[in-house]
Amino acid sequence: MRVSKGARLTAGTALLALALTACGSSTPSDGGTAAADQPVRMELGEPQKLFYPGDTTESEGSEVLAAIFAPLVGYDENKQVVDEVAESIESTDNTVWTIKLKPGYTWHNDEKLIAQNYVDAWNYAANQDNVQGANGFFSRIDGWADLNPGEGQTVSTKEMKGLKVIDESTFSVTLSKPFSQFKTMLGYTAFYPLPKAAFGPDGKITEAYAKQPIGQGYFKIDKPYNKGTDQTIDLTRYDKFAGTKPKFTKLQFKLYTSPETAFNDLAAGNLDVHDSLPPSAIARAKSELGERYMDEADAGVGYIGFPMQYNKTYANVKVREAISMAIDRATIADKVFSGTRAPADDFINPLLDGYRAGACAVCSYDPAKAKTQYAENNGPKTLELGYNTDGPHKEWIEAVANSLRANLGIEVTVKPFEKFASILDELDKKTYGGMFRMGWAIDYPSAENYLTPIFSTVAIKTGSNYAGWSNKEFDELLSKGDTAPTQEEGLKFYQQADDILIKELPYIPVYFYRTNAAFSQHVKGVKMNLLNQIEWTEVEKAS
Repeated sequence: MRVSKGARLTAGTALLALALTACGSSTPSDGGTAAADQPVRMELGEPQKLFYPGDTTESEGSEVLAAIFAPLVGYDENKQVVDEVAESIESTDNTVWTIKLKPGYTWHNDEKLIAQNYVDAWNYAANQDNVQGANGFFSRIDGWADLNPGEGQTVSTKEMKGLKVIDESTFSVTLSKPFSQFKTMLGYTAFYPLPKAAFGPDGKITEAYAKQPIGQGYFKIDKPYNKGTDQTIDLTRYDKFAGTKPKFTKLQFKLYTSPETAFNDLAAGNLDVHDSLPPSAIARAKSELGERYMDEADAGVGYIGFPMQYNKTYANVKVREAISMAIDRATIADKVFSGTRAPADDFINPLLDGYRAGACAVCSYDPAKAKTQYAENNGPKTLELGYNTDGPHKEWIEAVANSLRANLGIEVTVKPFEKFASILDELDKKTYGGMFRMGWAIDYPSAENYLTPIFSTVAIKTGSNYAGWSNKEFDELLSKGDTAPTQEEGLKFYQQADDILIKELPYIPVYFYRTNAAFSQHVKGVKMNLLNQIEWTEVEKAS
């Protein structure tokens, strides 16, 4: 999914800060200058889980782990893959890949980063017994099936035969089928390595490690994180990091359940980076923060999802189509988000190759047809729509509900969840049966990433397929796209798979994101990358 600069307060902004402080901030203002030992503070929602790289598939935990770990590859502004910890990643046939590490990287406990650390981490994440949410990302590696014999079946090995250590800094990966985009995937959280210290005597990642992970990135975590009680996650720069280091020493993630409160804190100078401004703040931030307001292209997609696997209320695709046609996307984009969203008309975002304008015909606003089709197919008289309140969603979800009430003539109840983690937990456990708000920020720049991790059959148990939707033809088209000689040649198959999504509509695409962020007068150089994470090496404290 995503995507700075610095400036200084204008008179108007100063007045805004005073006014907001008077309205009530969560903590007292610290004044207008940045103390040398004061951390750079960023807004964050509570991570869904402790810090297991292979089990962190949501944005909040990933943001923390991206500061603690360094990936094998990153992505430049042209969406091209660039080596980071990897010195080289090569293949002559898109099946056998050889990965060589750059020298000099060490873990935060001073141990040397070695090839075995990757093999250990990937084998762990791929083993069904370890119940890791990103398990499905390893399904292309030869031997993954041996670690995933199915529910109730015994796993007879602990290693994928496709992973082999060649020497201390080199390992090979053999895939079960060619996959031209394998290298592109390797910047994702699931592919981080793990040190020996992560594992207990039973071979499991210890809870102590998951609370205070030892990484090999440019920040190390200061103390164990106690989920549910701690309100901050504090990090200190790791000065032995072999890559480019941040220009400041302390980073603090502040956990919020309200984006509005976070914005008030930022305006009052008690928060430095807020990357998910609520719709209620965008117009004011745009007019009053000057260059400290960021409005940039973003590869994310916002959806309404259906729990199709366990709630038959939404089984009729004609009902789902009618709901889609009843949503006034243009008004939501223009009025609710002050023009900072675009109505979605495909499952693939326009920033990525593969997008087709107008591909989703039932994404067009057609209230008359929606009402007729809904009635003809005996659509439910009442609907419920769940969303998380720790993100900027209340206003647009209410707008969707109003569209459905007005255009379908039904009762729609909106159900707020205080935390993103809460609604994800209920969807994981299949205990929430209402329609739900969902969003997708890309893990790596490929059209395939809008399809496999969210809608493939393997992603029902080992990914982010919260709809539980499954389609054999869709899976087969993904496989054809994967095995095409190049990413470009695979696109036609991914687009054909996209056509099945549009026909079946397990989710309804509502809008394409833009990044609406802001930063305080205490920092400058704030920049977001393609994955919607802050580039901490670019950030500086303002004098």
